[in-house]
Amino acid sequence: MMHINISIKDQTLTLLSPDGKQLAQFPVSTAVNGVGCEKDSGCTPLGQHVIRAKIGEGAPVDTVFIARRQTGEICTPALMEEYPNRDWILTRILWLSGQEVGFNRLGNVDTMQRYIYIHGTPDNVDINVIGSHGCVRMHNGDLIILFDLVSVGTAVQINDN
Repeated sequence: MMHINISIKDQTLTLLSPDGKQLAQFPVSTAVNGVGCEKDSGCTPLGQHVIRAKIGEGAPVDTVFIARRQTGEICTPALMEEYPNRDWILTRILWLSGQEVGFNRLGNVDTMQRYIYIHGTPDNVDINVIGSHGCVRMHNGDLIILFDLVSVGTAVQINDN
């Protein structure tokens, strides 16, 4: 099965074949608060994860999601101006679940219960630099490509080196 490696240091997401060959690489944006697995930290969790769910298949680019549900809105500059404090989750969601009990799974460090996603972001948001609230942000077009290539259960390793 393919797997994903996310580098905090390089702000990249690399899709690898089952034998470790690079299939694709995309710029990402991870947490402005740095790395960490604690609940309410606003940090991007490290370690081994899997894609728990794929949400938004077939939704138009810039579809707005709140609590993993489509709001019926399409993100536009006017909508962003109307809601300046929203953490924009757009286009698709790959919901992550930690696999390391006590580190990123269960208790106060549970990636899934923290609602950590790989998701789309508005075009005017800088990618390839830190800036998220804990999730892994991608350009919408890149996310659609990735979404179509991976499946539920795909391994995701998040590293800070």
